[in-house]
Amino acid sequence: MGIRDIIEGKRQWRAHMARIKALPPDYQIVYKEIQRYYFKVGPVGLTDGSLLTGIADFFEEGVAAGKGVLELIGDDVAAFADDLIKDSRTYAEVYQESISGKPGTTGK
Repeated sequence: MGIRDIIEGKRQWRAHMARIKALPPDYQIVYKEIQRYYFKVGPVGLTDGSLLTGIADFFEEGVAAGKGVLELIGDDVAAFADDLIKDSRTYAEVYQESISGKPGTTGK
């Protein structure tokens, strides 16, 4: 990864966060809680950026339709967040597999 990649990544992240800041306050709060949860849980696909971008797209469509955020995702924000990554591997799972010595992994 070169310096240009880092600069471009920062530029994309800032543009993404500008989209989030343009959302109504209730959408921003829910987005930040989901983001915080994903950063803690660490779904492997989070690094490609499509998960958080997809949530931003979904929220922007909800705003355009005139819906409240809880009307859009339901009352249980955690269940919504978990449902989005239910089929994704997490870094915690990858680590557990690496130390358990399961076939196909390297044990330490």
